[in-house]
Amino acid sequence: MSSTSESSSAVHAAEDPRLTRLITRKLMPLLMIAYVISFIDRTNIGLAKSHLEADLGISAAAFGLGAGLFFLAYSLCEVPSNFMMHRFGARFWITRIMVTWGLLSAGMAFVQGETSFYVMRVLLGIAEAGFFPGVMLYLTYWFTRRQRAAAMGMFLAAVPVANIIGAPLGGAILGLDGAAGLHGWQWMFIVEGLPAVFLAVVVWKLLPNGPRDAKWLSEEQAGRLEAHLKAEQEAGAAESGTHSFAGVLRDKFIVMAIAIYFCHQIAVYSLTYFLPTIIDSWGEMSSFTIGLITALPWVASAAGALLLPRYATNAARSRSILVGGLAAMTVGLLIAAVAPAIVALLGFCLTAACFFVVQPIMFAVPSTRLSGATLAGGIALMNTLGILGGFVGPYVMGLLEEATGSAVSGLWFVAALVAIGAVLGLGFPKRDPLVEGRATKPDQQTADRE
Repeated sequence: MSSTSESSSAVHAAEDPRLTRLITRKLMPLLMIAYVISFIDRTNIGLAKSHLEADLGISAAAFGLGAGLFFLAYSLCEVPSNFMMHRFGARFWITRIMVTWGLLSAGMAFVQGETSFYVMRVLLGIAEAGFFPGVMLYLTYWFTRRQRAAAMGMFLAAVPVANIIGAPLGGAILGLDGAAGLHGWQWMFIVEGLPAVFLAVVVWKLLPNGPRDAKWLSEEQAGRLEAHLKAEQEAGAAESGTHSFAGVLRDKFIVMAIAIYFCHQIAVYSLTYFLPTIIDSWGEMSSFTIGLITALPWVASAAGALLLPRYATNAARSRSILVGGLAAMTVGLLIAAVAPAIVALLGFCLTAACFFVVQPIMFAVPSTRLSGATLAGGIALMNTLGILGGFVGPYVMGLLEEATGSAVSGLWFVAALVAIGAVLGLGFPKRDPLVEGRATKPDQQTADRE
């Protein structure tokens, strides 16, 4: 058999729908459940905001700072965490992350004031650092370029699921106020933190480091998949010319993706932490009712994450979905800033519906231009710099709420940043010669011979 025929055969084997479905069925539920717990644990303080203020005297500005400090610590530790995962393997490293973040999340129940609040948020950020970029890297071990956006979109659907589950669950647990002498927010941190430790045991037992370690793949399937993915990474690195971690920030498309991701994360975490407060400002409601209403935009977000990223199979579609999604987010935020409650809720739903439509496209950029340890560091660096928006957004939202007395005043700032992201998205190419040209070349050569 010729080398081109072997290459074509490897491509077809790696992109066999049955193999993709098998990998998806074996890996994605476990990863998604882990991310659901992760996201609940990092964001449940949004529901506790008013209770922390009443019980501990934590102001809106201090709350915003504490919420943001998680991301500052998280971002500083992501690159070394991903290098550690590349060295020690996904199974060990993801298990370690889950154990430490679960224990520290439960430990949030014992904060006494602003200082201990800040310290625990920093420690939680350090503990959880590397989970998200680690999974983004892990997916590149299993899914080809054409499949990757859909896989990442499926994983990111865990975020809206976390908010759909977390908001009503957190609201219900807050109703335990006074039980066993603990405040409701203390119960919430304990009940929602410890499941991460228990799930870590399951991850340790079931998560393979890569295709070669998967007992449910044949040796031939694993070999062909790894060979194809390795060839893709090496071709991408050759096309971009980026072969070292030091050169990542010289790649203009990766820099653009980081900038867009920064704007995107400002929107995601501003709504995550302040949406319950905004809904509370609409009228007198119970904590459980606020939790139920808060969940509605995340239902829209889950639908978007599951339905649209699968269409980002080439550069032109990816660019259109990215720019269109960011533009829709901007419109939704502006509606939410000026409209009455019901219409504002629709605006939040429009914005949230696009959150995890655009994010997989941004994370596909480094995976098509880097390889090996450089890919591990590049994905982590992108998340490190981009997720700083998770610090800036809540902090500015808290400052503007305190300065103006309006819970929605910060939405204008968020909308402006997302609009900038949409403009930056126009700079992405409409055609990827590597994916649309070279990737199909072996098939075309084989067809010509026939």
